[in-house]
Amino acid sequence: MDCVKSADAFERAKAVIPGGVNSPVRSFYAVGGLPRFIVKGKGSKIYDIDGNEYIDYVCSWGPLILGHCDERVISAVAKSVNGGLTFGAPTEGETKLAELICESFPSVEKVRLVNSGTEAVMSALRLARAYTGREKIIKCAGCYHGHVDNLLVQAGSGLASLGLPGSKGISVSQANQTVVVPYNDSQAVRSAFEKFAGQIAAIIVEPVAGNMGVVPPKGDYLAELRRICDDNDALLIFDEVITGFRIARGGAQELFGIRSDITILGKIIGGGMPVGAYGGRSEIMDLLAPLGQVYQAGTLSGNPIAVAAGIATIEKLNEQGVYNRLEKSAQRLEVGLLEAAERAGVKISINRVGSMLTIFFADGKIENYEDVAKADKEKYSRFFHLMLDGGIYLPPSAFESMFVSLAHSSEDIEFTIERAGKSFEQLRITG
Repeated sequence: MDCVKSADAFERAKAVIPGGVNSPVRSFYAVGGLPRFIVKGKGSKIYDIDGNEYIDYVCSWGPLILGHCDERVISAVAKSVNGGLTFGAPTEGETKLAELICESFPSVEKVRLVNSGTEAVMSALRLARAYTGREKIIKCAGCYHGHVDNLLVQAGSGLASLGLPGSKGISVSQANQTVVVPYNDSQAVRSAFEKFAGQIAAIIVEPVAGNMGVVPPKGDYLAELRRICDDNDALLIFDEVITGFRIARGGAQELFGIRSDITILGKIIGGGMPVGAYGGRSEIMDLLAPLGQVYQAGTLSGNPIAVAAGIATIEKLNEQGVYNRLEKSAQRLEVGLLEAAERAGVKISINRVGSMLTIFFADGKIENYEDVAKADKEKYSRFFHLMLDGGIYLPPSAFESMFVSLAHSSEDIEFTIERAGKSFEQLRITG
């Protein structure tokens, strides 16, 4: 596969951008090789600057649930652009998007729009501390909540890919406000509340982990977190940046029947444009300025273009049968990949929730970050490049999710399974 132009572009980028990328996982550092520079996308496909075509299962890390360049979204964005890029003043579009979010998430009575998931998390933690009058936050090992200082402790996503335990530049005092527990271990959460009695403001968790690869909650894990928070007058924060509008219209809360106190959203609610949001009960959200004394602001928050793309996306997702279509496609992909690996004699485990899934080169269940860390990352890297050479663009990290979109056709799925079968067979031959 010819990648001369991507190689030249990467060298040029490295001269002026740290590592040549503006987000670490894009560098292919975790899998080796040369990152592809993408010039356009359409439907389920992306195209690099060398003219190579790929079936895309990254989908910009989740936002493009409708696929690339969906006509409804592009039309909405074009109309918004023609009216102006930004105003620094209220628009009716902001209200409409907020209404769609509140209609979809019954736990959200009011919502504040921001520009990224990280910004939403940072603001939600400030709000939780103000509401409870406490300082400490519980997070789960392997769950990633953006690059917020005191949550970059045993995080997933790029940190897991790079094998980093945290990040330099974070003070000890900030890190000490975070209590880390294993994912899917409610007893560890109870023990933390006993050890730090009266000090814990909130638990923040990905209700379905997506940044150490897809790891679903076991049994009544989420219900237990809800009970523990209620028993200790603490807040339960669901980071649904990935799962919101992805695994169900109302995210993990709809799928598992658990309401959080604060919900963090992003990705899909911007339809491919930069966006974030956090929302919850009115009594919590009304602590925000200008009503309350918790300050948070943003020049581009509620940007009209991002709002227009988000509204168009959610309106499409509100159509009947959409999530059934996604489920059918993702289920066929999961079954096909498992069957292909079995025929080739390669041990894999797949975790899937709705239209997000991860292939782990491991024998047995993957239920927490410790299990994830034991999976064969080197074998995933080889598999990644075999698939890439065959025109399939998978996440360039063993610790991320694949995403299926409405644009992925049955032909795309079958081609992917066929290519995976050949790649698994090559892995078996080479050992």
